[in-house]
Amino acid sequence: MNSTPETQSPVLETTGTPVIKIIGVGSAGVSLLETLNDADFAAAARMAVNTDGTSLEASSAPLKIHLENRLLRGLGTGGDAERGRSLAEEQYATLKSACRGANVILMVAGLGGGAGSGITPVLARAARETGALVLAFVTLPFECEGNRRREQARQSLEQIRAEADGVICLPNQKAFKLIDENTSVVDTFRITGGLLAEAIRGVWHLLTRPGLIQIHLADLCALLRDKNSEGVFAFVEATGPTRSREVVEKLLVHPLLDEGRALAESDAVLISLMAGQDLTMAEVNRVMEQITRQCERAQVIMGAAVDEGLKNRLTVTLIAARHNQPAGATAAEVPVHRGSRAAVRPTTGTAFLQQREQLVKQHAGGGRRKAEAKFRQEMLPLAIISKGRFDKSEPTIHKGEDLDIPTYYRRGVPLN
Repeated sequence: MNSTPETQSPVLETTGTPVIKIIGVGSAGVSLLETLNDADFAAAARMAVNTDGTSLEASSAPLKIHLENRLLRGLGTGGDAERGRSLAEEQYATLKSACRGANVILMVAGLGGGAGSGITPVLARAARETGALVLAFVTLPFECEGNRRREQARQSLEQIRAEADGVICLPNQKAFKLIDENTSVVDTFRITGGLLAEAIRGVWHLLTRPGLIQIHLADLCALLRDKNSEGVFAFVEATGPTRSREVVEKLLVHPLLDEGRALAESDAVLISLMAGQDLTMAEVNRVMEQITRQCERAQVIMGAAVDEGLKNRLTVTLIAARHNQPAGATAAEVPVHRGSRAAVRPTTGTAFLQQREQLVKQHAGGGRRKAEAKFRQEMLPLAIISKGRFDKSEPTIHKGEDLDIPTYYRRGVPLN
């Protein structure tokens, strides 16, 4: 049998306009999908996936997938990402079937809740198995939304990065740089949703609009395929005779690009320039020269197109992608707070030992511990979870030693 594996579907062999599906996941994703319901996206196959039937009923997406079972009884995931993930796994075949036939799949979701955080990683895996290029556009919750939503969003983001070809991430907290104290909650979420929609629109234009300088699907695939990159983005526009200089200036102070620092750290940059018939090659060259100067080590892909509706206006959509580093190289450690053992959340065995040593010195009056053996037994990177009446208990210190640390670890006894 000479059948071609499904994961090698002819994405790179497409000669015409690529088949693109845009999928909104969870209530936030389905809501964001509605902002893309205009003539500009008429050629896109739009799909909504959620556990909340009410959200799906209000959606105008032609294809809707309601992930439900008897356990939920129509009440959704209750904010539990594991429930969302379980439902997606149960109906994995349905999700995979819905993704077939696409060259590119653009997923949009708000992370932090149960549906968006749980379903999106599973959907990304199903989509990649069909051979499509998978790009995820996600938002992270505001800090005021609580640590549970932040933690669920963080875990989901790591899972999506492992499954998708690229992730465009917008931390909602950065929206505070774009609003003032009088901005309402509704308007704030509308702003963040609009920013994410602009990022999707920029990628859409890169792939679908015939341009003066065309971006081909093969170029995008070669840049992102199996790189598992995470990106930041910005959309700016300017008018008048100095518009090419103004758009560059706006990009270099854009809060979502960390005032230009994200460009210097990027490995790949996608740039989409659009203007009316008055767009000149000199303007294109001026913009690109200034941007590439800021990201000299990055691979740059650029597209330029003419839009009759942009009279005297020049718009630039920029996506800067930084490929992931090994998890151990960037793992952050949470500080230890005295008297709260639940706050200890080490990422490595070494971090755990250092944190415990600090507690020992505090309780033993700075006394010195026994000299440790040369062999160091590493501990598994497990979080310490507080339980019951021992929630606020202090370490058990005896003669300067912490008896809560296993004996084999304190004495340097290796385990086979």
